[in-house]
Formats: sequence, structure tokens, C-alpha cells
Amino acid sequence: MNYRYLFEGIETPVKLKNGSLQIPVNFDNGATTPPLKSVVKEIMENALIYGPIARGAGQKGDLCTKKYEESREKILDFFNLKQSNTHTVIYTKNTTESLNLLSNVLIKNKHEKVLTTRMEHHANDLPWRNTATVEYVDVDKLGRININDIEAKLIANKGKIKYVSIAGASNVTGYINPIHDIAKICHRHDAKIIVDAAQLIAHKKIDMRGQNHLKGIDFLVFSGHKAYAPFGSGAIVGLTEELSNINPFLRGGGCVDTVYDYDIIWDTPSELHEAGTSNFLGVMAMVRALENLQQVGFEEIYSHEMEVKNYLIKNMKKIEGLKIYGDIENVEDRLGVITFNVEKIPFDELAHIFADEFGIALRNGKFCAHPYVNRLLGLSDLDAHCADEKLESFGMVRLSLGLYNTIEEANLFILALKYIVEKY
Repeated sequence: MNYRYLFEGIETPVKLKNGSLQIPVNFDNGATTPPLKSVVKEIMENALIYGPIARGAGQKGDLCTKKYEESREKILDFFNLKQSNTHTVIYTKNTTESLNLLSNVLIKNKHEKVLTTRMEHHANDLPWRNTATVEYVDVDKLGRININDIEAKLIANKGKIKYVSIAGASNVTGYINPIHDIAKICHRHDAKIIVDAAQLIAHKKIDMRGQNHLKGIDFLVFSGHKAYAPFGSGAIVGLTEELSNINPFLRGGGCVDTVYDYDIIWDTPSELHEAGTSNFLGVMAMVRALENLQQVGFEEIYSHEMEVKNYLIKNMKKIEGLKIYGDIENVEDRLGVITFNVEKIPFDELAHIFADEFGIALRNGKFCAHPYVNRLLGLSDLDAHCADEKLESFGMVRLSLGLYNTIEEANLFILALKYIVEKY
């Protein structure tokens, strides 16, 4: 199916190296996504009534405050938590801020243990390194996580691991992790699960309640800019009880009940964790985008994107001199994320050839997931360190799909790839 009519800006031409104008092919949705038309409309309409959130007295401010608070219920409903009374919604700038917030408020001292994996984006690794003692589950040769290794780590640590923080889907290989099965393992060993859903939110339905309480998701974070609302908003959906009666990560206006000369009485979640002026327009955009995705239907979204992904992998496998990373035979657990290299063409040069000569936007580098990419490249930590000292650079090129991408665009990419391999 073709969903391009839903989006703003994707038909705007770009100038190629030869000076010609061309409608671009954006295969860099894993980084950020264009806005839905419904989202742009939502921003324009709400800009007309824009006012301060929970501050002062005025009709516009009161209306914005009402809509802002009602949006939390819409987020909970999106994750099947509307009637649960267990979770709260905290608005942030993005997934990175969300994970930094959680790492600072949930962890009490450096001796507390957190389990994560070598698959993670830096945003789900570095914050935990800063506040806790981190243990890691490694990946196999194809880059997958074995959930039995997660349980083995929990058993070996004898209840000392408080949180397991894991990607819902990888931003490098697109592997989808079985978060509900992992949740059950965590709960069996008195740990809570935190899901980085940045790469999953726009592609598959997420039911945080799960089939039963053991499979429920305790905390989940995501960004609007990965889900067709690139206006500086993100969210934490987490257990209210765990986020109460603790000191906030950010301090200032809005997070307190009362301030005295020598004492502070903090507010309750969600306000406790939302100091400062709220990004009202960004939140309205994000909620509208999620509603629009629900209207399209996640079964339709997933089916469409998998059709394009499978078509790409099938045709890329036929091209000699091309290395595709991850499992390219059993691809059912992969989202539309394909990383690759071409022999004898440096990865950064390859990405710029696609952009400059064909108007095809890709990502190049290590995608803020250096340990994971090093493993897929076959580099040890020592190998990577030595390469850095010699100013040598290793990386990949990434293609990541969005709802609006088509088989026709996939064909343009395949033709360009064949041309590049033969010419260079």
C-alpha cells in the first residue's frame, strides 16, 4: 500500500551534485521521521490557543492545561493501560532524556545493579554506567540476544539486579526482542523491566499490560521524532509507585508542592519529574501521531514495512561484493532496518554517493551503538581502540524504513546500489 499521502514534506525536491532537482528517497527513518500532515495540522491549531501549562489564570492557559493532562490518558490508552491505575506518563524531550531521568531517580547508589545488553544504543547504556553497576548480556554471532542468558545473569546475581533495561528493537539490525517473555523472566527474579521503545513505537503495537501481570512492562520510553512527530517530545510510561517519594532528576518550577527557606515538599508524579515549562505543542504533536498510527492500524503498518524490507533483502542478497549484517535468511524478527557495506568503498563515502548522486538518504557510522557494531564487524574492543589510535574508521551504512516508503523506492535503491558496485 502507499501511505505517502499522509505525510508532509516527503515530496519536496532536493538538489543533487549535478545540480538537478529530484524527489528524495528517505531511508533514514531510524534517525528521525518526517511529520504526518495530521501532526502539522495539530500544531497549527493548538498554536492559536497556546498558553502556559498549570500556571496563572487565563482561558488559553486553562484550555492548554486541560488538553495536556488529558493527553496522558491517551498515552496510557495507546499502551492498553488506561484502566490499570498502575502507571503514570512523564513527558521529556526524547528517549535519551527519559533514560537519564530513570537512571538518576531509580538508582540509589553505585552499588545497585542493572542488567542490559551489548545490543543497546548508547542512550540505554551510558546513563546506567554513570549511576549503577552494570552487567551485560552479550549477543551471538548474528547479533541476537538469547533470553536464556538474561535469566542466567539474574540467577547468578541472586536477586541483586533491580532493573533489566533492553531495546524493544535494535537500531542497527532491527531485531525485535521478545519483551513480554523477558518481562516474565525479570519478574520471576524480582527485577523490573525497562524497555527502550524508540525503534519499536512506530512499527508494532505495544501492549504494556501483557497477557498477565507477569508479562507486563514496568517502564517504557520513546521519542516522538521516531514516530512522525519531530517536535522535541518524548515520554516515560512507568510504574507510579516506583516514581513516587523520590528526588527528581530536574529541579525548578513545577516539580514542588511547597518551598520553604530550609525545606522542600516535592510534588507527586507526573509533575514531580517535569520541572520547567512544558513542551505543550510537542506533546500534542506526539499524541496526535500515535492516534494517527492507530487509525492506520499496526497490523497494516507492520505488513507493509515487512513487504518492503523483505523485497530489499531478497534483491540485495543477489549483489556480489555486498556485505549485509545480521541474519538475512531468517528475517521474521527484523524490522525494516538493514545495515551493509560494499567492498572497497569506505562506508562514509558510500552513503554520500547515494545522497549526492541519487538523492537517497541513508545513515553511516556506528549509529550510537559502538559495542554492538564492533561485534557485528568482528572487531574486539582492543581492535577498535587500536584503529581509533591510528585514525582508522570502521562502520556501516544503514537503511531504515518508514510507513511512507514504497516498493518503487526500493527499486530505485537497488538500481543505484548495483550502479555503485559496478562503477566504483
